[in-house]
Amino acid sequence: MAKESMKARERKRAKLVAKYAAKREALKAAGDYEALQKLPKNASPVRMRNRCKLTGRPRGYMRTFGVSRVTFREMANQGLIPGVTKASW
Repeated sequence: MAKESMKARERKRAKLVAKYAAKREALKAAGDYEALQKLPKNASPVRMRNRCKLTGRPRGYMRTFGVSRVTFREMANQGLIPGVTKASW
């Protein structure tokens, strides 16, 4: 499990990115790079990190399901993810 502070920081970044998205696009289109530099650092989408929705784990993130590989495997074995079965041949 990730620390609550790390999860909270990511949520805060996501809010900031959403808030400044339109302004960032307008400044980019106008070519005003000096004004872009004045926006908050965390308003840049590049600083976002994909994290597991359940545990907050930053590595092994599966974008399709929004969870880490560890959580995905646990959920798949318990049958919590529709359409996903363990391979056997």
